[in-house]
Amino acid sequence: MQQKLNDLGYWNGEADGTYGELTSQAVMAYQKAAGIAADGVAGPDTQRAMAKGIRPAVRTTSGDAIEVDLQAQLVKVVLDGRLKYVFNTSTGSGETYLQKGESEPQVATTPTGKFVIERSINGMRVAKLGKLWRPRYFYEGYALHGASYVPNYPASHGCVRLANQVIDFVWAQDLAPIGRTVWVY
Repeated sequence: MQQKLNDLGYWNGEADGTYGELTSQAVMAYQKAAGIAADGVAGPDTQRAMAKGIRPAVRTTSGDAIEVDLQAQLVKVVLDGRLKYVFNTSTGSGETYLQKGESEPQVATTPTGKFVIERSINGMRVAKLGKLWRPRYFYEGYALHGASYVPNYPASHGCVRLANQVIDFVWAQDLAPIGRTVWVY
């Protein structure tokens, strides 16, 4: 199953036979793409869906981009107009929150549109709203970043959360260099 997920672009590290966090994240991404309950567990419904070899559609038809599909809660890496990787993500929850030192409540939303990676920090960024592992900023303070917890639903303040191991892979493969298009829809 791990190798099939990797072959389909649902990266989960080296196929080692261990059902760890990376495999759970890849299964969750597959479940979201297949339109079944996304719990990260490869039960009977997931096994049946896996036989279909589902890959989500992308909007980028040429060049390289990172697509953030808010409805599906998926990050899709497109290289040369083709889907290369699919990752589970958690984006803006839509809930209101009060930031330290501010009197006006904010709404946790992820901005939509086409952006580019503007800057990055190769390490931990401790910000007012929490910790961001190896953030790649695409709009003001919004970033794709690693997090220790990436659920199957929107739960962030607006950033695009990826598992820490996934953002490490993104950095290692240089999938989100400065200037890369980030299309959030």
